Amino acid sequence: MQITDDKVTSDHLKRNAFLYIRQSSLKQVMDNTESTKRQYALKNRAIILGWSTDQIIIIDSDQGLSGADSINREGFQTLVAEVGMGKAGVVMGLEVSRLARNSTDWHRLLEICALTNTLILDEEGIYNPGYFNDRLLLGLKGTMSEAELHIMRARLRGGSLNKARRGELKIGLPVGLVYNDNNKVILDPSKEVQHIIKTFFKVFSRLGSAFLTVREFREKNLKFPRRPRSGPYKQQLIWNNLSHSLALEILHNPRYAGVFYYGAVSSIKDINGKYKIKQKPREQWIAFIPDSHEGYITLDQFNMNEKRLSENKQSFSGTRGKGPAREGTALLQGIAICGLCGRRMTIRYSKLRRKFKPDKIKSYIWYNCEHEMISEATEKACQRISGNELDMAISNLVGEMVNLKNLQIALAVQGQIESQVSATDKVRKQRLQQAQYEVDLSKRRYMAVDPNNRLVASTLEAEWNQSLRNFTLLSDNYEMEEKKDKKILDKDSRNKILSLANDFPRVWNDSMVDFKEKKRMIRLLVEDVTLTRSDKILVQIRFKGGETKTLSLPIPKSGFMQIKMPAHIVKKVDILLDKYLDKEIVIRLNNDNEKTGLGEPFTVETIRRIKYYYNLKSLKERLQAKGMLSSDQLATKLNVSGHQLNKWKKQGFIKVHSFGDFYSQVLYEFPSNKIIKQIKSHNKHGHSDQRLNS
Repeated sequence: MQITDDKVTSDHLKRNAFLYIRQSSLKQVMDNTESTKRQYALKNRAIILGWSTDQIIIIDSDQGLSGADSINREGFQTLVAEVGMGKAGVVMGLEVSRLARNSTDWHRLLEICALTNTLILDEEGIYNPGYFNDRLLLGLKGTMSEAELHIMRARLRGGSLNKARRGELKIGLPVGLVYNDNNKVILDPSKEVQHIIKTFFKVFSRLGSAFLTVREFREKNLKFPRRPRSGPYKQQLIWNNLSHSLALEILHNPRYAGVFYYGAVSSIKDINGKYKIKQKPREQWIAFIPDSHEGYITLDQFNMNEKRLSENKQSFSGTRGKGPAREGTALLQGIAICGLCGRRMTIRYSKLRRKFKPDKIKSYIWYNCEHEMISEATEKACQRISGNELDMAISNLVGEMVNLKNLQIALAVQGQIESQVSATDKVRKQRLQQAQYEVDLSKRRYMAVDPNNRLVASTLEAEWNQSLRNFTLLSDNYEMEEKKDKKILDKDSRNKILSLANDFPRVWNDSMVDFKEKKRMIRLLVEDVTLTRSDKILVQIRFKGGETKTLSLPIPKSGFMQIKMPAHIVKKVDILLDKYLDKEIVIRLNNDNEKTGLGEPFTVETIRRIKYYYNLKSLKERLQAKGMLSSDQLATKLNVSGHQLNKWKKQGFIKVHSFGDFYSQVLYEFPSNKIIKQIKSHNKHGHSDQRLNS
């Protein structure tokens, strides 16, 4: 189409001409140079139409960026801003696809151009978006450009999906797996890498926690490999400390089980144009092909690892998992379930520190179901069960069940310990061998260089010295760790394990056995324990395999009731409560050198607990039983005001008895007929000298 200038007015020529240049990728920028030349050549078209050279502004900062959206295209955003401010007379682009590849950005630009009377020029002609026919044509061009991009993507995507469904798509591999010359996935040729990854899965299988696995690697100073996919160290083997995020990434990756998978995540574009990654359930994956290549673990082991990780999750918005076995003395941590609502119960610990013996502390375990209390702001927890007696019952049950197979368990434990030590020692030896190889290699390089080439020789000498230092450090560390391993595997340690095996209760109660290990042992036998509290505690135990067992335990006594109070003390307190306040009873008991069941002096709190737990009536209740009345009750019976009653009390006509520390905590004796007559006589004659003695 021949370019005509009938649409160009003097108003357009007063404003600038903007030439927008873009290529979709850096590869196109480097290879498709002819397209770039054609875009820059549009500058001459603007000069022919009447714009001067200094009026032509070239925007080429978006080279190598896709036109699918305008989020990251600063050049395009600058262009739209200039057009919106009325500074542009014409916008030039080789074709519509250079300006925008989606209808949203394109039609927004057309709308702004129409409002500001800005022209659009491409290789085929010049258009005024304010004219209906021109705008219709530009709109069709934009739609076709977007459809073209969609078709190209669909073709590329379709080919990738077909390859993925066959398991032939070549994608990035995690550390420990590489492609061979035939593009087949194999284990990393480095035996050191293979061994450390196999060790990682063995440690997780034993500990059942990614966090504990990472901690053991740190404690044993075991490094983990990685091969960067980009950067200056691309595909080079680098050894660093194992991180928790990397451990989870490895455990969740099916490639280590020999599975080819594709489409495990989906990307969702938010309102700001940013993409969010969302994990999809396995049944929605595009491909999941077992036995596609050699792996480090089996698919069954991978599924078991996934299950254990799911149970370890500490979720507060949904169903709470078991969680890994942690520190603390509560044996049912993670497997206790509330029998009322079905949720997993949490653990709380409390300590009782005696006032007069602060060095003596007793710890208490509580299994709580507080989900509804927290989420619904209720006043009371669903259940709260004391765990000391409960754990003792579970411990006895486990001892009875395991006692028949204790010898096999002990031998397996011993074999596992030896296997762990052997595997760790093998890893350290391989690292030492690699370090020795690096020393020899750097030495050969140094010896082979021309001595006159001082710059190269000094660099190689420094590398040789550094490799020697690394080897010395690893060697010293190996000797130190080897001594520790020998202590673990010495004859005394083996004999101790085997001797304890003949008596599982002694193994179970041995102080060397950590509570975390006890919890792991229980989890090997027990799936979960359901607790229901009523007039007793109902314990329903579900074992692995489906077998169940039910225990019925009494409600445990409080800590105070577990301490036996001498009978004569209870009787003495009962007698003193007829006349004295709690603080007065404390003084009398301590003056008589009496002691509590713990051999401690009495306090007001002790007296209150004795009254509560032994059902002793308080002084107030005893006075009321004798007919004592409150001020309101007595005023009503005598048909007088409270003020008059208070006046008679001050004059000594009415006798009062205190039952507390405050002035108002008193009860009144009902006056006899004789006293009532004297009160009336006193009021009649106004004699203040006729008061009665108390």
